[in-house]
Amino acid sequence: MEFADIFQSESFKLYGIPLLICLARITDVTIGTMRIIFLSKGMKYLAPVLGFIEICIWLTAITQVMANLTHISNFFAYALGYSIGNFLGIFIEGKLAIGTVVVRIITKKDSRALAVKLRESGYAVTVLDAEGNTGAVNVVFTVIKRADVPKILPIILHYNPNAVYSIEDIRYISEQGLPSSESRYKRNIMNFFTRGIRK
Repeated sequence: MEFADIFQSESFKLYGIPLLICLARITDVTIGTMRIIFLSKGMKYLAPVLGFIEICIWLTAITQVMANLTHISNFFAYALGYSIGNFLGIFIEGKLAIGTVVVRIITKKDSRALAVKLRESGYAVTVLDAEGNTGAVNVVFTVIKRADVPKILPIILHYNPNAVYSIEDIRYISEQGLPSSESRYKRNIMNFFTRGIRK
């Protein structure tokens, strides 16, 4: 059997095409999910590039589905690829840990030791006195790179194990808010991806 005949065989139409459709959908939906996440973070220069790649792959997949409407396996492959692609897109974006977050820590315990440790680690910290339901509390704010979240959580739990904390994404932060130890190379990368949201 010649190589070209493989693509015309019934077994390829039954198994090969659904597999290719599934892989194409996984790829384009993964890219699409990341594109939406990047848009939400203001990365308007990267998102169109991903969108172009995404739509090219999607057109390839939908063309194969429409050309082989008699095989129900193509529809299942299309749906399966879509589901897996969504999961992978979110998973990959989480591993990339792009962007910055604000960490808000509310504690009844004196937060001075925690604030000192965070500052020693290179983070800008703001401490406020506030009133909670059961009395006085301290509110500690710091803005960090999202990739640094696993580093800062052990510090919080060590100095204030009963503290309540929340972590929220932010779209923009001035250069002064980033750790002073950040390299020029990293700052240039951050500037490239965030300048789209600066007016």
